[in-house]
Amino acid sequence: MSAPTYKNHRYPIEIVARAIWLYFRFNLSLRDVEEMLLDRGIVVSYETIRRWCRKHGPDYARRIRPAHGISPS
Repeated sequence: MSAPTYKNHRYPIEIVARAIWLYFRFNLSLRDVEEMLLDRGIVVSYETIRRWCRKHGPDYARRIRPAHGISPS
């Protein structure tokens, strides 16, 4: 699986990756992710986060969700 590309993003890749990770890992709403980033001084709209999740989300979701039938140790 190839790493996601972050070309032409206004925000650093660390912020994009963190927003996507929060959304998928903790099953938060887009507005919750927006608020969490705002608490850390990062102003980004939930619509922007939605676009990031649509573009890069499937790759992240596959990486952080365990495969079916495998139980954690």
